[in-house]
Amino acid sequence: MSEKLKVVSLFCGCGGSDLGLLGGFEYLGQTYPKLPFEIVYALDFDKFAVQTYNANFEHPAICDDIKNLNIQELDDFDLLLGGFPCQSFSTVNPSKDTNDARANLYKELVKVLQIKQPKYFVFENVKGLMTLQKGKILQKVLTEFKQAGYEVQYKLLLAANFGIPQKRERVFMVGVRKDIQKHYTYPKYYFSEKAVLGMKNAKNNMKRGLYQDLQGQCLTITAHLAKTSLNSRDPVLLVDKDKELYRRFTPREAAGIQSFPDTFQFPVSDIQAYRQIGNAIPPVLMWHVANALAEIV
Repeated sequence: MSEKLKVVSLFCGCGGSDLGLLGGFEYLGQTYPKLPFEIVYALDFDKFAVQTYNANFEHPAICDDIKNLNIQELDDFDLLLGGFPCQSFSTVNPSKDTNDARANLYKELVKVLQIKQPKYFVFENVKGLMTLQKGKILQKVLTEFKQAGYEVQYKLLLAANFGIPQKRERVFMVGVRKDIQKHYTYPKYYFSEKAVLGMKNAKNNMKRGLYQDLQGQCLTITAHLAKTSLNSRDPVLLVDKDKELYRRFTPREAAGIQSFPDTFQFPVSDIQAYRQIGNAIPPVLMWHVANALAEIV
């Protein structure tokens, strides 16, 4: 298609999803071409994430609470992109209250869908959204998206199946407005050997992690890598086997494992960079999801 689809990105974070949606970057020697989308509005509550976002994208993000968004004033757009907050759905701490304010922020996305009726949406969240309360939370969320006028599909995707050297799972929800009558098909995955090769070809100091070897992907990059402990499940690097010297990943190494290209800047402190990288969607993973959507628009 010649005309790009206009995108509103809410809960944009540092821009992992947005970069994947736009395309036009390289990672581990492979080019991910530009896709027919353009960001016309982006918003996030975290001022440090917005700082990073604005250092990397032409269209600046706005730092504000989504509850302050005047939906009626948004220009018409085609696609709503949203990685709504996931802390309340995490399997790391399943005792968290799934009815707290953060857990209900997805309702802000529902409002946008109801009022603006974009053609499509792509939302994502953690695996825990599928398992909490035996799936009842997920079904509640999906029902509200459907009631807004959309055919909705969801699928759990593993980053390692898409050329990313990381064992990271996220659930993607894709909606197509009912009157459009097009069917979205999730991308077919690559064999994970591609991810292993990527890990092997990475810089030497990225090749080894505690409890890991070259035949496996890195453990999930989390938002608290700045506080990584050898007793945690966070990935660390074995620098010297004989001396038993270990260290944490640098922010740039963590970003690389998340599939951010080397050109992506993090003009913030290491603590903020770790947080942003850990919370981000791997751009390559989003590229594959968005590319599959581009094929039907």
